[in-house]
Amino acid sequence: MKKLSITITALILIGVVILIGGGYSKAKSSSGGKTSMNRTHAVINKKPTGKSRQLIMYFTLSGNTKKAAMALQRDTGADIIRIRPRKAYPSTYDAAVKVAKKELATNTHPAMANKLPNLAQYKTIYIGFPTWWRQPPMIIHTLFDTANFKQKAIVPFTTSMASPISSSMPYLRQMTNRDGAKLAKGIRYTNNDHLRKFLVKNKLVRK
Repeated sequence: MKKLSITITALILIGVVILIGGGYSKAKSSSGGKTSMNRTHAVINKKPTGKSRQLIMYFTLSGNTKKAAMALQRDTGADIIRIRPRKAYPSTYDAAVKVAKKELATNTHPAMANKLPNLAQYKTIYIGFPTWWRQPPMIIHTLFDTANFKQKAIVPFTTSMASPISSSMPYLRQMTNRDGAKLAKGIRYTNNDHLRKFLVKNKLVRK
């Protein structure tokens, strides 16, 4: 009886160890493994690889243009860069508006924090931004001051509650003409379906 009792106790202990070990292994796999969501996030925010012929460059403040840029990246597979000012805008709306208005009034081109990649391998470059006072934010002027867009096809995309992209086109045309770039038809982002139709219609992606 004593030997039987010892044997049963040993078997119970082995079972407990196996259960604990299995649970730990599963928990470690769940926390350490990459989910499909994480992989998608990595693709959307990937750094330029130099393998794509298309590049998305966008500036966002409230997050609306970021949403548009990520939808565009999913459709095109383009490399993507977020343009960041060296000195961040204030976090509150009124304070940010005050700074942006001053930049516009004084024709200030705020410095960028980004070090831009070599653009030689890119044929098509999408440039996105929110529309401020019916025109691009001044940091977009900085982008054109800094980057070499010669012989590139520039496809603009904007976000705005009311202003059409046509209000920004004269400013973009002036900048692209100066840089020797080709300004293509652009779009004011409203939703993903509208964006997809625009890309297909303008032969920027396949059906």
